Amino acid sequence: MKIGIVGYGSYVPSGRMSFDETKSKKSVPGPDEDAATIAVAAASCALDMAGIDRTKVGAVYVGSESHPYAVKPTAGIVGAALSLGKDFMAADMEFACKGGTAAVQVCCAVVKSGMTEYAMAIGADTAQAEPGDVLEYFASAGGAAFILGSKKEEIIATIDATLSVTTDTPDFWRRSLQKYPKHMGRFTGEPAYFAHIVEAASKIMAKSALTPKDFKYVVFHQPNNKFPRVVAKRLGFSSEQLELGLLVGEIGNTYSANSLLGLAAVLDEADQGDKILVVSYGSGAGSDAFILTMGGGA
Repeated sequence: MKIGIVGYGSYVPSGRMSFDETKSKKSVPGPDEDAATIAVAAASCALDMAGIDRTKVGAVYVGSESHPYAVKPTAGIVGAALSLGKDFMAADMEFACKGGTAAVQVCCAVVKSGMTEYAMAIGADTAQAEPGDVLEYFASAGGAAFILGSKKEEIIATIDATLSVTTDTPDFWRRSLQKYPKHMGRFTGEPAYFAHIVEAASKIMAKSALTPKDFKYVVFHQPNNKFPRVVAKRLGFSSEQLELGLLVGEIGNTYSANSLLGLAAVLDEADQGDKILVVSYGSGAGSDAFILTMGGGA
């Protein structure tokens, strides 16, 4: 059974802040926007695209670092707002900036197991940064939602393979009741971001007997303008393969929605048969890697 994306949607707040130092912009949420409202907006677009009976969505998983409640599921709010009914599994997920891709993996498994016909994975955040911290340049807000199913005629892109690399690497954290996250500066680079993305990308390509030349597009987690370009070059991908999904310079780092928004941008333009590699990164630390094929896999 092949599992694939049958609908997807994205939402980025319209507010923007520009930075001359980094020659970049980032999205800024309105006073009435939080991870839940952003998730609902993105998920509503995904449902419209899929055109399915929404009551058949039997699972909703929301990845975020900024759930509006410490104890009260964002996933339940999303389900109620979208009139999914009551018969669906729901849970919130958190793994720094890869909570959204972790939700995609869970939804793949839930649909493949036959537990439900459709499952929805969402990554949504209003990212936090301490005033004056370097994180302020890119910490932004946005969300992306993906509905997964198994009906061949509905699938936009198949998910051909996925795997994860996980370690205990303390590059970035926020303790309970702490308002802003802390990070280890340059330590967030080589032993954290680069090590995990390179390993996850290399392993999934080796497992699938593919090389960078087999992909039309690649999407890496993009905490800033520099890191995804450096990791693409290390792995042997060209700037042309990377650019379409590279959004950080225009909308900033949307944390749990980061690589999913990049994937949504690629899906908007990709053609039948195009292969896409997506590798997320979440501090603490780990990466989720996916290989997708537009319209179906081998």
